[in-house]
Amino acid sequence: MTENSAIRIIPRKSLHEELVDRLQMLIITGELKPGSKVPEKELCAQFGVSRTPMREALKVVASDGLVRLEQNRGAWVAPLTISEVEEVFPILGVLEALSGELACQNITDEEIAAVRALHAQMIKSYESRDLEAYFSINQKIHRAILKAARNDTLTASCQALSLRMQRARYLANMSDDRWAAAVQEHEKIMEYLALRDGKHLAQTLLAHMRGKQASVTKWLISQGAQV
Repeated sequence: MTENSAIRIIPRKSLHEELVDRLQMLIITGELKPGSKVPEKELCAQFGVSRTPMREALKVVASDGLVRLEQNRGAWVAPLTISEVEEVFPILGVLEALSGELACQNITDEEIAAVRALHAQMIKSYESRDLEAYFSINQKIHRAILKAARNDTLTASCQALSLRMQRARYLANMSDDRWAAAVQEHEKIMEYLALRDGKHLAQTLLAHMRGKQASVTKWLISQGAQV
């Protein structure tokens, strides 16, 4: 943990949700590294909370697959494995493709305009090589398409799997070639969304997720990750 990790005291009004969100981000960004023990006492001091709400939040994060809870040993950040990526990404790709099809049936002109504005911001972050901002806006675009699908079951399933893979994508970063390819795929995503072409949007989203899977798998192999 770094000095910059010290975060302001969490308002009691949203204690549980804030704790879950912040634990998730510490893991997704790699500040809490895969395989490391979650420093509960230190985090409680930083967030100004007791052990009870911290442990309740850790139970939620464990249900997300980001940590594992061990009796009498505390919480440990779940390792990133190649088999998990190979298991989850294909399912996530199919769900993303379905969200694209449904979004094209239900999205409004105003929602398309909002996604287009996000896309423009994402392109600026790509041109300035701001990877953190790029990832943040990228997630907003995918969530906007998912929201436009108007299917709560699909949303819940997709978001749960996306959270598990988000840290893999974040930690893996991207090669310049893969980043450029991802931007081109997003150009196609915007094109087909604006045309409300569900078939081609679904195909593009599926290919987009396959590209992400390949990038993450390559990085995990280079890091000597578990199979």
